[in-house]
Amino acid sequence: MRKRFNQKVFLFVHAFISLVEGLDMPYCPECGGEMLYISRTKHYVCRSCGLSLTYQELFEIKEKTRESYRQDEDERKKMRKEYLQWWLSKKK
Repeated sequence: MRKRFNQKVFLFVHAFISLVEGLDMPYCPECGGEMLYISRTKHYVCRSCGLSLTYQELFEIKEKTRESYRQDEDERKKMRKEYLQWWLSKKK
């Protein structure tokens, strides 16, 4: 009985953390397929390519991707600003 209670608590906490972290329906970093959580092995498995990742690995990949996206966004903003300055200048 206690083991079943602990499993329910774990699943509830895991679901809550997933919602907070934005991992309620994670997508595969390799192929973009939908990933399922397998509670027995505590891994996320891609339905398309079969990639298997733990929560920690998935989180780390997501953070790396987020950082590179931020850098790309900063570069785009800088280029837009430079282009606007050039466009508004009289030296066209």
